[in-house]
Amino acid sequence: MNPKTLLVVYHTMTGGTAQMAQAAAEGARTEAGVQVRLLRAPEAQPEDVLAADGYLFATPENLAAMAGLMKDFFDRCYYAALDRVNGRPYATLICAGSDGQNAARQIERIATGWRLNAIAPALIVCTHAQTPEAIARPKQIGAEELAQCRELGAALATGLAMGVF
Repeated sequence: MNPKTLLVVYHTMTGGTAQMAQAAAEGARTEAGVQVRLLRAPEAQPEDVLAADGYLFATPENLAAMAGLMKDFFDRCYYAALDRVNGRPYATLICAGSDGQNAARQIERIATGWRLNAIAPALIVCTHAQTPEAIARPKQIGAEELAQCRELGAALATGLAMGVF
């Protein structure tokens, strides 16, 4: 049986989203038979999307939207993958200063266009950063939230390995 591949694509500016994506990748790597590829959004290419069996998208919410470099990733990969990744599973991680819902909706709409299947609601971690200083400051995601990210990554990888997704 060929190993499955989980592609984790993320963008970060202050480190919070990177911590979340890395924790999810760690969780996924505990599952035998699943190769995890962790790529920054500018590095991820259409061929990476096509080669993966499942996806985990991680972004900060900036100005009530997904990060521009995540949008760029989707812009560069969308049409190359359209109708070629139907039915594959995905999950989303959002690092937000307030609610994160709009970034989650944007990714959900793109995933719907790709006909991906969400395995869970978006996991949104709120940092409560509301001042210019707090927004720009490096983030430290709490142990409980990182554990949730690990669990989501592990669940996605387990489902891939077992053929559930």
